[in-house]
Amino acid sequence: MENDSNNIHQAKLVIAPAKSAISTILSNLIIQSCHRALQQSTIFTIALSGGSLPTFLQELPDAFSKANIDPQWDKWHVLLADERCVPSSHEDSNLGAIRTHFTNGVGIPPSQIYGIDETLLGSSEDVAASYQENVVKYLLDMKKSTDDDGKIDCALLGFGPDGHTCSLFPNHKLLSEQTRLVASIDDSPKPPPSRITLTLPFLNKCCRQIIFCGAGESKRPIIQAVFTNVEKANNNVVKHDDSVLGAKVALVALCHPAPYPCGMVHGCGDDDSLIWLVDEDACS
Repeated sequence: MENDSNNIHQAKLVIAPAKSAISTILSNLIIQSCHRALQQSTIFTIALSGGSLPTFLQELPDAFSKANIDPQWDKWHVLLADERCVPSSHEDSNLGAIRTHFTNGVGIPPSQIYGIDETLLGSSEDVAASYQENVVKYLLDMKKSTDDDGKIDCALLGFGPDGHTCSLFPNHKLLSEQTRLVASIDDSPKPPPSRITLTLPFLNKCCRQIIFCGAGESKRPIIQAVFTNVEKANNNVVKHDDSVLGAKVALVALCHPAPYPCGMVHGCGDDDSLIWLVDEDACS
């Protein structure tokens, strides 16, 4: 959702009444994305962040059942939005969290859940290069062969109280990356220091839909800084939308220039390409 005439990007802000409602609303958004993708293609591709975000996915299988929609798990391909350069068995592994809270309980073929090449862990740069070539480009090529869009269907991202998303941190040189789709970082301000991450060129050019998800008062300063009109949006709701189970929905404009990395992610500019799902505490 983009206004090309003045380079203003817009997002759909979905405000859940409480943190406890986020999982249900998020599940419904993912169901819509999956259903839309599988109407046009033979696969559904989704990029997932780690941290606390995978816990919001625990209701997804039941949500598909309640909606009487077959998720067709065998057609899902899951890639990582970022990953710490540790084995998947390590407590810091994003893939480990995604397996624990989501994929271990569904029928996605293990070969379609794409972790890093752990034989390359001695070099984060090698890990990133391998992930770009063997996972990201592989999936983009697969999408190009199955539909006209040629983009990853959905990226589910979190954002920190410092405004970072994926492993893109404030004032870091990776924010200036122009060409790579996956990059390495060895000086992360959050441990562990060595990671790989999807880059802004990937997020803004190669994703059909991006969903940010966050809750709590600690996220409120980020929401207020990233959008130009969030106070008005909270009071002047566009609609109470049944498609997001009664949550308040408003259109908001991203600040330009963006004050934080998460605000630099604007998607491809199509309708519903950028959604921020937060609770009242993050938005009031």
